Amino acid sequence: MKTPFQVMTGGDWLIVLTLLGVSVAGIAWLATAPKGTRVVVTSGDQTCFVADLDQPQSVDLDGPLGKTRLVIDETGAHVTSSPCPRKICISMGPARHSGDLLACVPNRIMVRIESPSGEDAPYDLLSR
Repeated sequence: MKTPFQVMTGGDWLIVLTLLGVSVAGIAWLATAPKGTRVVVTSGDQTCFVADLDQPQSVDLDGPLGKTRLVIDETGAHVTSSPCPRKICISMGPARHSGDLLACVPNRIMVRIESPSGEDAPYDLLSR
């Protein structure tokens, strides 16, 4: 029986190497994203908390389901507890680069990392 490497053609290798190159370039591009300086938390349509990213602290944020705990430390801003059923916001990990978002959709809490004006990351999506 032949191994997959023996069956691959030149075109197959070209596709594999192209995908590998695009993956490495994407990781390098993400690693060079500007570091954020400020945490902005919105609940619904209102800004409910703003803090510097370099000041360690924890805060309880009120939402329709209850309190969501946000911790800011040396790794960035991350959600440590929330009353939402699936806890996806907790598993999102720390946010520290400009443009990073953490969202607890059931509890209507959104955490956004910003940088000084003029250094924000480009838009991911525009709509009218």
